[in-house]
Amino acid sequence: MHIGVLEDDPDQQALMDLWLRSAQHSVEMFGTVADMLAALKGGSFDALLLDWMLPDGNGGEILRWVRQSLGWKLAIVVLTSRDDEQTVVDALQAGADDFVVKPAKQQELNARLLSAARRASPGGLPVMRMGAYEIDVPKHTLLLNGTPVTLTQKEFDLSVYLFQNPAKLMSRDHLLDRIWGISSEVDSRTVDTHVSRIRKKLKLDGNMGWKMVPVYGYGYRLERVDL
Repeated sequence: MHIGVLEDDPDQQALMDLWLRSAQHSVEMFGTVADMLAALKGGSFDALLLDWMLPDGNGGEILRWVRQSLGWKLAIVVLTSRDDEQTVVDALQAGADDFVVKPAKQQELNARLLSAARRASPGGLPVMRMGAYEIDVPKHTLLLNGTPVTLTQKEFDLSVYLFQNPAKLMSRDHLLDRIWGISSEVDSRTVDTHVSRIRKKLKLDGNMGWKMVPVYGYGYRLERVDL
């Protein structure tokens, strides 16, 4: 997705930029309400991440302008250190899809942005493009150099999750919980089997720009490879 971030703190800007780009989003950063409004009038975004208190106003001004001028097809999540009930109510009433209190957690924030995007455009979640790979989650398709790859449901779910979290070391137990569920009766050998299958089917040996790297006794990491 192309995400606009309204945040005046440089450290928070750097953190949000790192988190969102690592999830393969493109990012535009704004430090004032005025700057973001100008960009919204001349550009296009898939989602907005808004701080609430800014030097020249608050996130509510952006929310109200977007809902009145652009409608409800733009996903908006408020991210702020203010957690009082009135601020939450004000943000939601102004048109926010979700509200996250700082300090945020990386995976949760990304999940909330994607969830807001699905609600804003049902069936229209942006296609993930990762070099030779193209993933359309709503349509349940994964293309390698334009050719569909046949995957089981779990293979597809595991592939999507790994591509959503590039360069992150994932333990077998973590993948087991996320893909099969915490109450699943399958064991970690199931993870190894599925990773082996998608490594072969998706050619994750480095020749296509991505490599599945096993970490002995722990799990796996999907790494980008410079060709």
